[in-house]
Amino acid sequence: MSESRGALDGLTVLDLATLAAGPWVATFLAEFGADVIKVEQPGGGDGMRRFGPQKDGVGLMWRSTSRNKRCVTLNFRVPEGQDLLRRLAARADVVIENFRPGTLAGWGIGYEHLRAVNRGLVMLHVTGFGQTGPYAPRPGFGTLAEAMSGFAHVTGPPDAAPTLPPLALADGIAAAFGTYAVMIALYHRDRHGGTTSSARCAAARATASPTRRRATPTGPPTGTGWRCRAAPSPSPSGSWRRWSAPS
Repeated sequence: MSESRGALDGLTVLDLATLAAGPWVATFLAEFGADVIKVEQPGGGDGMRRFGPQKDGVGLMWRSTSRNKRCVTLNFRVPEGQDLLRRLAARADVVIENFRPGTLAGWGIGYEHLRAVNRGLVMLHVTGFGQTGPYAPRPGFGTLAEAMSGFAHVTGPPDAAPTLPPLALADGIAAAFGTYAVMIALYHRDRHGGTTSSARCAAARATASPTRRRATPTGPPTGTGWRCRAAPSPSPSGSWRRWSAPS
């Protein structure tokens, strides 16, 4: 019997984000059949690899957030890596990123640059303080959102200090609404064609304009243009082979 395909089969997603909120959006899309390519920077890759408890040298949170993804390493700081990303984006449907606003544009791979090679691209920006405004350049993490929103103040015993949740609550909420924004942007693209739309929610923004199985990342990235071999489960040692972007 043939393998059943998810509702998002045929959708291609580039996951450029790190840690929790952004990568979780890609994880949710992969759960429903999207082909997710995890793009990491050389020199250690996504910090989630080293976050929290480890088993056999692999972070348990990394195993969870990176399931059903393929993995490549691109150095966005050099022209070769930037060109490879543009070539990948030309054949993708969604790009997810959580760099500080303006960072990707400074490298020549911001939304306008990628849209020039793919007018159907949907791009999701996950940030702590949005893309504009006085706080936009600041880095942000879930704990900041939980504290600045007042959530920590109203949690826990009334006579105790503010209490943070024992889980990545803000990241999870941002990821859920970010996924929702991506799906709306994709629907708008496919339904209405030539116009550009954007959706904002929580700490995420998806931008769309008109116009696409599964493997598990293994060892850490080591340089530009390498891919993890597809494996049924994460491997601490990693299996690598030379990879080149589609022409």
